[in-house]
Amino acid sequence: MPDDVTLTPSFLAGIFIVVSLFLSWYRRDPLLNAIPTIGFSDPILSYFSAAQFNLDGFHMLKEGYEKARPGLFKIANFRRWMVLAAGADLIEDIRKAPDNALSMIEPAIEFLQPKYTLDLLNVDDSYHTDIIRSRLTRNIAVTFKDVREELVIALDNLFQTSDDEWTKIPIVETMQLVISGVTNRVFVGPPLCRNRDYQTLNLTFALNVVKFGLIISMFPKPLKALVSRILSNLPSQIRQEIEFIRPMVEERFAKMEEFGEEWDDKPNDMLMWLMSEAKGVEKSVDGLARRLLLVNFAAIHSTSITFTQVLYRLLANPEYIEPLREEVEAVVAQEGWTKAGMDKMHKIDSFLRETQRMDGLNLRFVIMPRLALRPFTFSNGVTVPAGTLVAVPASAAHRDEETFTKPDEFDGFRFSKLRERDGDLTSRHQVISTSAEQLSFGLGRHTCPGRFFAANEVKALLAHMVVTYDMKFEEGKCAPPDHCIAGMCIPGRTNVMFRKRQT
Repeated sequence: MPDDVTLTPSFLAGIFIVVSLFLSWYRRDPLLNAIPTIGFSDPILSYFSAAQFNLDGFHMLKEGYEKARPGLFKIANFRRWMVLAAGADLIEDIRKAPDNALSMIEPAIEFLQPKYTLDLLNVDDSYHTDIIRSRLTRNIAVTFKDVREELVIALDNLFQTSDDEWTKIPIVETMQLVISGVTNRVFVGPPLCRNRDYQTLNLTFALNVVKFGLIISMFPKPLKALVSRILSNLPSQIRQEIEFIRPMVEERFAKMEEFGEEWDDKPNDMLMWLMSEAKGVEKSVDGLARRLLLVNFAAIHSTSITFTQVLYRLLANPEYIEPLREEVEAVVAQEGWTKAGMDKMHKIDSFLRETQRMDGLNLRFVIMPRLALRPFTFSNGVTVPAGTLVAVPASAAHRDEETFTKPDEFDGFRFSKLRERDGDLTSRHQVISTSAEQLSFGLGRHTCPGRFFAANEVKALLAHMVVTYDMKFEEGKCAPPDHCIAGMCIPGRTNVMFRKRQT
């Protein structure tokens, strides 16, 4: 062996990963060979296709969707084949599949490595999901006044606009802070929701979960814990969260001990709901801190990115500003700033849904990822083997010319016109509806449980901003290109100019 080659643990781990990934291609099931491939199928060249998907997933999905519909196609990623369903019947197959056939949990575990990142005390207890689905949703109308108050406070503090002078705002960073503050008004209440250090902690924790999850996922199971201990700063962030909420939790537990479940001025927020529902080890400051970080992880970045996409679309199409203003002012004159008022803002709702259709909520080109735990047969008779990743190419389905007129053109009032045409005031054309044509929030029993709260938050923010501010891109600037990798897109960073509304 040459003298300059040293068999360090990192070198051996790297060799192990490369060999494992390479050999996995030779264990391909013949069933996969029958499914058309976008890119290369060869065990070596397919890695180039995987790299291409990371950089240009949108066009690969569009090509596969148009060639396969109705049917299946596959694209390589670095760990396994991903089989995509093109067509409503096949999407319905995924929706109806039991969890012991197509698992939603396994891809999430592989991506986030929650054992080493989120570090929940009881990983089998997902009680927070039921709280989001029930209590958070039921309290949207009750908490709307708080949401509205907090977004006004946050924008006033961060924008500091004057009546006639334009103010330059770094919009991505600013909207992250706005959404963090507004969301946590309902999660922990004031004054903690306005604490900049607390806001920053929740923002950076979410990013670090994704970053360290990706890093840890590259290592074999025996090395994951060691890599986590060496590289990750997530445990220190969890300790910070514990110290932030400890005084509130201890005070509330003391009142629960004294008064039971009800007392005067009992908080009506996510922390209180978690404290009421938690069992065993989860009913502790440590457990509650982790759950709060988890719900913030799910809520803040996806919502702030969605709103940034909405704002970019609005500034790129300023002809929509005046009609949106007119609708908001008319509804507020009748209903005030209320949840009932938000429900009547059909153009605001439509603009958000059309942005979802074009840009994708929650950053994704691909939605509903499932891992086949056993061979799974679709309704068209095609079977995928166990270990296959199955998903839906949402970005392609949302631009299907058989479903949408001029699907590659942005029409902000597309869905409000459909509601008017169909006389449909409440159901399938709303932003929170889900179907094979509207996949932004997923579909079926695993549909995003927080979509009602998130959509209401974005609509309230958009409605307030259009009636309060004049806004535009900097002179000579336009919406920056998205940054896309691994089937996800996030908006590029730019400055947006704001001033108090003049007319």
